[in-house]
Amino acid sequence: MKNVFTIAGASRSVSLKKNCACGHGFTMAEILLSLTIIGVVAAITLPSLTGNINERTWNTQRKALYARFSQAIALMPALNGYGTFTEATSSASAEDNAAETFVTNGLSKVLKINNICDSEHLEDCGIPQKVYAINGSSAFTTSGFPTKLSEFNSTFTSVYTRTDGVQFSNPQKDIDTKAAAFETANGESIAVFYNPYCRVFPEITGNYMAHPYMCANFVYDLNGTKGPNTMGKDIGFITALYPSDSVVVAPVPLSSDLSDRVEQYNAGAACTARDNESRLPNKEELMSVLFNKSLIGSSATQEAPHWTSSLVSTELAYYINLIPGNVVNDGGVTNLRSRQLYVRCIKR
Repeated sequence: MKNVFTIAGASRSVSLKKNCACGHGFTMAEILLSLTIIGVVAAITLPSLTGNINERTWNTQRKALYARFSQAIALMPALNGYGTFTEATSSASAEDNAAETFVTNGLSKVLKINNICDSEHLEDCGIPQKVYAINGSSAFTTSGFPTKLSEFNSTFTSVYTRTDGVQFSNPQKDIDTKAAAFETANGESIAVFYNPYCRVFPEITGNYMAHPYMCANFVYDLNGTKGPNTMGKDIGFITALYPSDSVVVAPVPLSSDLSDRVEQYNAGAACTARDNESRLPNKEELMSVLFNKSLIGSSATQEAPHWTSSLVSTELAYYINLIPGNVVNDGGVTNLRSRQLYVRCIKR
C-alpha cells in the first residue's frame, strides 16, 4: 500500500505496512517480578507506617484523656475520705469499698462514666488481665491484673530494706485498698487504686516517704482489651496527688535512665539532648513514676537517687529513690544541686 504526499510541489511516496508493531508490552515474567518487588517493599514499610499511625493516635488520645481528668479532678472539693475502710491488723486483707465509692460518689459527678466495676469484676470494665511493661516483660507477677494496692505496688504496704541495711516504712503501710474500674464515655478502660487518707505534701525541707501523698492512681487502657496492652502505647497512668489543691500528672517515662549521672543544674538539658521531646520530671511526675514502677520495668539504678526539676531554693532540689520511695530535698549538703545523681527522663 502506498500513500502519496505532495511537499512544495514535489511528490513522494511512502510505504506504510499494515499491522505495524508500534510498541513493546510487558511480559508475564516482568509483571510478576514487579508485583514481587512491590510486595516486598510493602511488607517492609507497612508495619512501620501502621505503627506510626497508631503511635500518633494513642498520643492524641492520651493527651485528651489527661485533659479531661485534670478538669474533672479540679472540680472535686477533696480527693480523700471516700468510702469505708478497715485497716488490716493481721495478715488478712482489709475489707473496703473505698475505691469503688470514690468513683461512684466522687469522680462520676464530674466525669462522664458509663460503667463501674468492683475488684472482682475488673474485666467487665475492659481491664486486660495481661499487661506489658515498657521493656516488654510482664508488668505484674500476680496471676492477672492487680485487684488491690499491695499487688500493684508492694512498697505501699511493706517495709523495704535497702542493700546497706537501712529500712524504709510507708507511714500508711496498713492501707491496702481494693481496686475498682470504670469505662469512660469515650471508650477508655480505667483501673483505680485509691488512698482515702492521702495528705498534703509538707513545704519544709526533709526526707519523706512519697506514698501518703497519692490520692488516686489510674491505669488506663485506651482501647480496652485489644492489643498491644503495652505501657507507653495503649497503656498508661495518671496520678492525682494531695486531697486539696490537687496535682494531676500523666508522665510517659523513657525506657531507661540516662547513661551518666549529672548535676541537677544540667539534668534538664541532658534529657532534651537525648530526645527533644523529653523533659526532666518534676517532683509529682517522678512520684508517679515511683508508684507505677511495675509498668515501667526493672532498673539497676532504681534504688539510687534520681533528680527532679522541683526546686526548694537556688541550691536545693528534690530527688527521689524509685524503690524505697523516699523524697529528699536537703541531703545534708550546702549545694545539693551540684551532686551527680541519676535521671529518668519523661515525655508529657
